[in-house]
Amino acid sequence: MTTLMDIYAARVADGTLRADPAQETVLPMLERVRSELAQQPTKKGLLSLIGGRKKPEAVRGLYLWGGVGRGKSMLMDLFHDHSPVPSRRVHFHAFMQEVQDGINAARKAGVADSIAPIVDKISHEIKLLCFDEMQITDIADAMIVGRLFEGLFANGVTVVTTSNRVPDDLYKDGLNRQLFLPFIELIKEKLGVHHLHSPVDYRQGRLTGTPVYFHPVTADVRATVDDIWNDLTGGASEKLTLKVKGRDVVLPKFHNGIARATFWDLCGQMFGPGDYLVIAEAVKLLILEDIPRLTRGNFNEAKRFVTLIDALYEAKVRTVCTAVDEPERLYNEGAGAFEFERTASRLREMQDKDWGAEAKS
Repeated sequence: MTTLMDIYAARVADGTLRADPAQETVLPMLERVRSELAQQPTKKGLLSLIGGRKKPEAVRGLYLWGGVGRGKSMLMDLFHDHSPVPSRRVHFHAFMQEVQDGINAARKAGVADSIAPIVDKISHEIKLLCFDEMQITDIADAMIVGRLFEGLFANGVTVVTTSNRVPDDLYKDGLNRQLFLPFIELIKEKLGVHHLHSPVDYRQGRLTGTPVYFHPVTADVRATVDDIWNDLTGGASEKLTLKVKGRDVVLPKFHNGIARATFWDLCGQMFGPGDYLVIAEAVKLLILEDIPRLTRGNFNEAKRFVTLIDALYEAKVRTVCTAVDEPERLYNEGAGAFEFERTASRLREMQDKDWGAEAKS
C-alpha cells in the first residue's frame, strides 16, 4: 500500500510541496492511524454475520497543534483524502453549529437525551472525523463536547484534529472552565498530542512581495484579489457560521482558516467586540473587500470597523483589504475621526510583509 510518506515525497518531487522536516515527522503518526483504521473489521465482517453487536474500538487519533501557516491543514487534507474508511473533514466551528442545531431539534421533538441521536447518526455514517482548527470559545459548546466525544469514542469513531492551541489551553479563561477540564483529559487519553513546530509560515510566504491593501477598487484589483484567494484556498469555499451568545456571525466564504467577506458583511450588521474577537480567533487570514469612505452618516459602521481592525491586529490575523482610498483618507469627518488615526496607522502597519509573522496561539 502506498503510504502517506510516499505520497508526500512524490509531491515534493514534482514541486507541489516543499520538503519540511517538521511536517515529515507528522506523516508516520498519521500513517499509523490510517493503517489501524484499515485493519478494523467492516460491518460485513464476522461479527455481523453471527449477529454480534460489539463495535470496534476507536483507533487512537491525533491532536496536531501549532502556529498558523505551518501546514497542519495541508497534512489533514492529505490524510483525509486517503482515508481507508468512511470519513468526514469539517471545520470545528461548523461542526459544532450542526451539533447545536441537532440538539435544538431533538429537544423540540421531546427527546430526553438530545445528544444521543447526534452520536448515533455520526457513528452510523462515518468511522473517522477530521476537524480543522479545534477551539472552544462558546460556553454552550464547552458544556456539550465532553458527552458528545465520549459517545463518539464509545461508538468507535476516530478523531484527528488540528488546533492553534495545546489541549490544556482550550477554552482558556472561559466561564465555568472547571466543568470543561474532563474533556481536555479525554482528548489527551484518546488522541496523541503533537506540536508541529515548523520555523516556516507558508501562509506568510505566499503573500511575500504581494500587496495586501488595494485602492481604488478596479476590475484589475478584483482579479488580483481573486487570484490571492484561489492561491490560498484552491478556489474551494464554504460558508462558516459562528455562534456568539446565540447570534449567528456569518463569514460568506471560508476554507482552511482563510475567510473572505465584504465591509458590509462584517460592519454593516450590529456586531460588537465579542463577535469580532470570535472572528479573529477562527480566522488565520481575512480578505476584507469594498471598504467605503466613512463619514458621520455611517458612524456606527465606522465604529464597528475600528473594533474589527483592533481585534484582527491584536490577534495577528493577516488581512488583505480593498478600499476606496488610502487608510488615512477613509474617515476624515464626524465623531471618532481623530480616534480613527490609530486604525489607519494599524492598517499601514499590517501591510508590512513581516507583520503577523509570529504565530497566533
